[in-house]
Amino acid sequence: MKDLATAIFSKATGSAFLTAIGGRLYKKRAPQDLTWPYAVFFVVDDTPLRTFKDTLEEVLVQFSLFSQTSSSTEIEDLFSLLKACYDNSELTIAGNTFIMMNRQNATPADSVPADTEEGTGEFWQTDVDYLVTMQKV
Repeated sequence: MKDLATAIFSKATGSAFLTAIGGRLYKKRAPQDLTWPYAVFFVVDDTPLRTFKDTLEEVLVQFSLFSQTSSSTEIEDLFSLLKACYDNSELTIAGNTFIMMNRQNATPADSVPADTEEGTGEFWQTDVDYLVTMQKV
């Protein structure tokens, strides 16, 4: 999974998506008290696939996008930029032959109530799942 995470970070480098989130892309969890917007990704599932000849690996990766603006415009823009960066993209994953990266699912932007230091507030969140298929070399 380390090589996949490296490939995900590398693909984002220099992208409009990474620029829009101010470089705040985190693996598994974000630090506390950070600046908004930001994104987190993590592995949901890792499934081996075996044929008579090949052993493949399918990894479901979820990106969660977060915004604290009053409207959904920023989170919707972030979703568009995430798609431009990762939809059907090619990743360079060390020790593997990359096969595909396809978006599987996305939840619509939703306003989430949250308790903050300033009092009760809300933020926007969108979750996007990608299926990455690769073969160990």
